[in-house]
Amino acid sequence: MNKRDMVIERITFLRGPNIWTYYSALEALIDIGELEDCPSDTVPGMYERLTEWLPSLIEHRCSPGVRGGFLQRLKTGTWPCHVLEHVTLALQDLAGVPGHGFGRARETERRGVYKVVVSSWQPEVTRAALYAGRELVMASIENTPYDLEEALENLRDLTQSLCFGPSTASIVMAAEEREISAIRLSEGNLVQFGYGAKQRRIWTAETDQTSAIAETISRDKDLTKSLLDAVGVPIPKGRAVDSAIDAWDAAQDLGLPVVVKPVDGNHGRGVFINLETQQEVEAAYAVAVDEGSGVLVERFILGNEHRLLVVGGKLAAAAKGQTASVTGDGKHTVSELIEIQINSDPRRGRGEEQPLNPVRIDSAARLELKRQGFDADSIVPVGVEALIQRNGNVAFDCTDEVHPEVAHIAGLAAKAVGLDVAGIDLVAQDISRPLHEQGGAIVEVNAGPGLLMHIKPAEGLSRPVGKAIIDHIFPEDEKGLIPLVGISGTHGLDVVARLMYQLMSLQGWRTGLASGDGLLVGKRQLKTGHCGNWDDARRLLLNCEVEAAVIVNDGLEILLNGLTYDRCEIGIVTDIVFTDDMQREDVAHHDFENAEQLIKIYRTQIDVVLPTGTGVLNADDENVVAIAEFCDGSVTFYSPNPDQPVVLAHLAAGHRAVIVEHGKIVVVEGTVRTELCDVASIAITDQGRDIEQVRFILAAVGAAWALKLPAQLIQAGLMGYNASNV
Repeated sequence: MNKRDMVIERITFLRGPNIWTYYSALEALIDIGELEDCPSDTVPGMYERLTEWLPSLIEHRCSPGVRGGFLQRLKTGTWPCHVLEHVTLALQDLAGVPGHGFGRARETERRGVYKVVVSSWQPEVTRAALYAGRELVMASIENTPYDLEEALENLRDLTQSLCFGPSTASIVMAAEEREISAIRLSEGNLVQFGYGAKQRRIWTAETDQTSAIAETISRDKDLTKSLLDAVGVPIPKGRAVDSAIDAWDAAQDLGLPVVVKPVDGNHGRGVFINLETQQEVEAAYAVAVDEGSGVLVERFILGNEHRLLVVGGKLAAAAKGQTASVTGDGKHTVSELIEIQINSDPRRGRGEEQPLNPVRIDSAARLELKRQGFDADSIVPVGVEALIQRNGNVAFDCTDEVHPEVAHIAGLAAKAVGLDVAGIDLVAQDISRPLHEQGGAIVEVNAGPGLLMHIKPAEGLSRPVGKAIIDHIFPEDEKGLIPLVGISGTHGLDVVARLMYQLMSLQGWRTGLASGDGLLVGKRQLKTGHCGNWDDARRLLLNCEVEAAVIVNDGLEILLNGLTYDRCEIGIVTDIVFTDDMQREDVAHHDFENAEQLIKIYRTQIDVVLPTGTGVLNADDENVVAIAEFCDGSVTFYSPNPDQPVVLAHLAAGHRAVIVEHGKIVVVEGTVRTELCDVASIAITDQGRDIEQVRFILAAVGAAWALKLPAQLIQAGLMGYNASNV
């Protein structure tokens, strides 16, 4: 290789909590060769080039912990891989990737070789950002040109095609804030929250409570109106028509002006408003009939369009529309003025992050222009305003202006149709007044409403609509959790897992098991062979039958994939020993060469224990004892030795331990002791002589105790345990 280069040797995508962070991350092994001798302060102009290309680096706090902290490091001297870490994060941010902004750059045992780790919302996008970042950093070192805009355009295209849309992302991020796990179930916007039998799902802004019946009703505008009218919701009078002549007859019966629109159209296509002549009505019918399965003619309601988001019967956000018009300059055509005065607004575009759509001259706009004596090619006189669009542009926040009665009517409309999440379209002159005072009306009720207008309005406050949806499907303290036991360490993982499966099944839970013994749910064997891996464990979490789960995570699996789950109720670590098998299994290749270094791997299991959960740890292994401080929940130590110093100190502080005393398994909390059964009565202990098996049993007892399983059940489960029956 070129000795002054950055070679990416290996990339590992860590799909869950890992040795670096609680979140998914990309880990890259990078050899910088002779650049090890070129810290940033020795490269003329590097600081200036990087800050010119990426001024947002000023926001990176880095180790100084202050705004501009990374730039301090860059100016005083730091190494290329540290620069690459921050550049990759900056590129992801500029590409519109949501995330946690986590990054690390760490030396390895090989000179000039580093591990660079960055948080990763979507692996392909982060990989592309890493390679683009490498090119940018090298250009800053070599003082060569770099096309940043092209790189960002490519990353933005990837982000839009592979990442969640803004509506789904807002819900997922709201779930993360409440520590509710999110699992993407498809390449689209289908997401599961929570695990197993406690899971809930969304598809963009539709939830698993959104019925097919309600969605079908919402698409039928005439049926929706009849249901709204039945409960007293104000609607525009109108009827379905079957011909242009019938449309004009209906318009005359209703009274001009009128609205002509498809029965089941969406996104405003084929909608014509404020029509006053037969020619306009018949022309509108000709367009609307091709946009749906039928055509409606309705009485025109004077006022502005509004979109109210209703979640669980309550108003969550509201936005209002504005007309779109151009002002003549005596030089440019209407089409040219639209591009100059309207579509040049950076808030307009086809991207998912832009709240306003570009304005185009469609059939409705042509009709509006014709009324004013213009067409697309007309040159508008200086100072003359030409109206292009009466409806649309509903992206101006007005949540705080909504009258309580209007909010109530919107909630009633959603309930009448049967939608738990609904976009209510209404027309009113003043949203701060009751509808009946101003002749306002609800014109549509929509399933799966877009959220962007509320998340990123063209004007006004962003509203926490993602949180509203999460709070609706997970009220109060619910988080979609099931009793979940994660087991890690060097030895005995499958033994402890089998014991826990037995005890949790006796409790009456339909328990899932992912271990070296296979994949089980209840009494069903889903897969044989070694299943203590990320993919098989994920199957348990997706399974709607699973009421509790036991998952084995060995050290190599944590290194290569991370944990399958974000949080668990019980985390068990049996021991931390560096074995010959680890050398063969490539653990050493990841820069772990002794038991003390392995602590970083196995503490991952304890890092994810819930604050209300328990870490169950082997008191006889000093390396395991060392990770107790990282447990957010309580800690239960176990040892067959009742005089073990760690256990005695733990009990003296009023905490829990599981020990063997006078041949009996005893659970102890402070000074309170409860005997369970004779160790010798448990078949796998060889009459109590196999101390390792005894330790594994104590680990299972500690976990079962933490799960509040009755002592009699634990005793019966141990005495009746037969590994061959699992």
